[in-house]
Amino acid sequence: MRWALNRLALAITSMVALAFLVPLAVAIWQIAHDKAVSEARQQATSMVTVLGVNADPTALTNAVASTSAGSAGLLAVHLPGLDPIGTSHLTATTVESAAKQRRSGTVAAAGGVAYLQPTVLTDGRTVVVEVFVTDDEMRRGVWSAWLALGGLAVLLVGGSTLLADRLGAQLVRATRQLAASTRRLGAGELGERIEPTGPRELRDAGQAFNTMAGDLRRLLDRERELAADLSHRLRTPLTALRLDAEAIPPGPIADRMRDACDLLDEELDAIINGARLGVEERGKEQCDLVEVLADRLAFWSVLAEDQERPWEVVGGHEPVPIPLSMSDVILVVDAMLGNVFSHTDEGVAFRVSVSSTGLLVDDAGPGIDDPEAAVRRGHSGAGSTGLGLDIVRRAADNVRGQLIVGRSPLGGARVGLLLTSPAGS
Repeated sequence: MRWALNRLALAITSMVALAFLVPLAVAIWQIAHDKAVSEARQQATSMVTVLGVNADPTALTNAVASTSAGSAGLLAVHLPGLDPIGTSHLTATTVESAAKQRRSGTVAAAGGVAYLQPTVLTDGRTVVVEVFVTDDEMRRGVWSAWLALGGLAVLLVGGSTLLADRLGAQLVRATRQLAASTRRLGAGELGERIEPTGPRELRDAGQAFNTMAGDLRRLLDRERELAADLSHRLRTPLTALRLDAEAIPPGPIADRMRDACDLLDEELDAIINGARLGVEERGKEQCDLVEVLADRLAFWSVLAEDQERPWEVVGGHEPVPIPLSMSDVILVVDAMLGNVFSHTDEGVAFRVSVSSTGLLVDDAGPGIDDPEAAVRRGHSGAGSTGLGLDIVRRAADNVRGQLIVGRSPLGGARVGLLLTSPAGS
């Protein structure tokens, strides 16, 4: 944009300068020409005055030599029947033609023009006074004037271009500031605001951005409070469910029901606390993926044993930090493992692989026929809510990673969360 403004200012100023300079250059040349001819006319008029007093050739010779034009060899007096007095630059035919017409004017000659002024003496003879004007005389001062005009034009064009560059730099700076703030706001920095600068339109855009950022933060706060309130409303049926579990006679089923109620209570607390945290606070959280995975496998392994599912864990010998809150990682792990239990038959094996590159869950089930449709939010080909893989996808986006959905080495589906996106993806 900055260079485009510079080129535009350069083009417009150059056209304006040319529109004024060309007529001025022609006018300067014409003025210099007219001035030289006017001086020649004055020289001729002074000689006509002398002729009116004394037309003696000797006196005229002295009079011609006393003038500046005559001493420079530029003035001549043509008397009928006599040789020219002074230096003539015209042919006799041209002089005779001017004498017959008895009209003053200029005639082209080699190296310039000659001004001719005929006059009639008292005895009736016609005398022609010739004053020669050289080309250099007619161009005197023209080149210096043209050079001054050219320098002025360059100064004006350069100044206007420099001014346009400064204005363009201010405009580009304000635009880049607005674009950078927009990107930071999109990345979750809801406290981002800008100081409106630049032209009035960009200042209005900056103020609108600040207003939008404030409105967005208020809307998200309301959404978080609403999510926390809705989660809190689940405590009433959870309390009733806990009472029913307490009424069950002691045994494995009762213990599992109580553990499930405790886990559900912890999940509700995590949801409420997470919902009340701002985006900035949640963005600063991180946890150990291996630790969360081990905790969740303790829960899912019980169900796997009941369904007689062979399973194994690959890796997990070293901590794997992930820039997500523990509740978000629990949600991701449960979504990936729950996908195996929901869409494969009992007895189907699965394998969990964890490393510094991410988390992979492979199963030996029928696989996923349409991976692109499977990650679409709300879409499911197996009668579920269609939110599981979308949860994993959003988590991958938050860590600048990638969701993998494909064919597993075990023959079924592979769902993976890569912590880093492959180059070029």
